[in-house]
Amino acid sequence: MRVTETALPGVLLLEPRVFRDPRGAFLEVWQQERYAGLGIAPTFVQDNVSRSAAGVLRGLHVQYPQSQGKLVSVLRGEVFDVAVDIRRGSPTYLRWVGCRLSCENAHQLYVPAGFAHGFVVTSDEAVVFYKCTVPYRAEFDLSIAWNDPEIGVEWPVAAPTLSDKDARAQPLSAIAPDRLPSYAD
Repeated sequence: MRVTETALPGVLLLEPRVFRDPRGAFLEVWQQERYAGLGIAPTFVQDNVSRSAAGVLRGLHVQYPQSQGKLVSVLRGEVFDVAVDIRRGSPTYLRWVGCRLSCENAHQLYVPAGFAHGFVVTSDEAVVFYKCTVPYRAEFDLSIAWNDPEIGVEWPVAAPTLSDKDARAQPLSAIAPDRLPSYAD
């Protein structure tokens, strides 16, 4: 497996080995011992799957105070996947990284707890699978405006399709600091 450290410490781009032959392909999307050797040793407690049409943007989402780490994979199609450091006091506060994840390239993005996460579908449809380190809790859910100019994510879709929740999301500057994770956490 090839691992690339991104510009955000702890956010990793993973390229699992894919075995292809005339029948199709096989890969491991999680193997605890192997991933622990790469520094990804959380206990995953929830798996999620989302299916979205072209141009759908989900995010930017974070859960706090019970922050989720996520290991994101794409089972069908392609997405532009984003992690944003929103940890108060972090040396990389407000920086973001984006990676193309697809069924074809089999890349994964590990997004540690305390980072906001989102993706936009760049194919006709995408099925995204992600493992989470803590269960989803609606009372801790927080959405940040996908187009927050202070963050400045360069999304490859100019006018994405949003949920009502994501369309109403506020910029980070409008969110009380105690609602955000801390670098010290």
